[in-house]
Amino acid sequence: MILANKIIDERKKNGWSQEELADKLGVSRQSVSKWESAQSVPDLQRILEMSKLFGVSTDYLLKDEEGAIPVIKEQADTGSAVRRVSMEEANTFLNENGKFALKIAFGVLIAVMCPIPLLLLEAMKDAGIGISDVVAGGLGTVMLLIMIAASLVFFIPAGLAASKWEWLENEIFDTEYGVEGMVKDRSEKYQPQFVKAITIGVVLILLGVIGVVASAMIEGHGDWITISLVAVMLVCIATACFMIVNAGITKDGLSKLLQEGDYNKTAKSNTVIKAVAPAYWMTVTAGYLLWSFLTKNWGFTWIVWPVAGVLYGAIAVVINAVHAARTK
Repeated sequence: MILANKIIDERKKNGWSQEELADKLGVSRQSVSKWESAQSVPDLQRILEMSKLFGVSTDYLLKDEEGAIPVIKEQADTGSAVRRVSMEEANTFLNENGKFALKIAFGVLIAVMCPIPLLLLEAMKDAGIGISDVVAGGLGTVMLLIMIAASLVFFIPAGLAASKWEWLENEIFDTEYGVEGMVKDRSEKYQPQFVKAITIGVVLILLGVIGVVASAMIEGHGDWITISLVAVMLVCIATACFMIVNAGITKDGLSKLLQEGDYNKTAKSNTVIKAVAPAYWMTVTAGYLLWSFLTKNWGFTWIVWPVAGVLYGAIAVVINAVHAARTK
């Protein structure tokens, strides 16, 4: 293990951020970041200070470990092999993650816009542009199905491409020299773009909804105007979903390599939540279908999904908190 990795390990063992370690050493956060990404080496005085802070010898910090296995090492507490991600693997994953983020985002864009042809044909019929109910309904349905098929052209290849990297979500792994620093640097640079995409996406959704609400409040116009504005709202939502999904998957890819957020080591080792989630959603789906078929009130039973989502979030928080307490 080299100095850069030792600094990362010791800092994390003490629960310090890069900023906190920098403050203790009287240097900038950028200096610590460069040390941890092996872009520079701390001077002797800083090494002496770190040995005191970490409670380790200077020999430990300065001497590289000999005979280390570069790809896989054994975990003493579990006896299981831990994969090590190389710089080449990390770059390959990030490049592929960017590609299937775009594919999935395009698939979502098309899927959300599927009802638009049907709505526009309905608006034309209501406006008196010589389109019969049969033509509007039939042609609109055909175009909707074509767009659904087109979205699958993006979803299926993206899913297949992403499947070979699923182990990053589920397995605990280590990274080779310089990988963590490189990913952190890319994550910091991407953060403003991520925030911008989310912000614009939310604004677009609000603008679309405002247009429909405003048209519903104005009397004296034909239904075709409201229907057209609903189509415009779907365009806004589809565009917003494209931006949010693309940004979210790209950000998730960086989090997977850093093992942060939903992909931290504690969450990965929590087998309970992995077992509960499929059973929970299968039960919710069965309950939704049963309730809907018995009452035939499909316009109301959809409320199951937001309620189930909030409830699942609460269950997940409790399970993760109990798991974290047990693993301390």
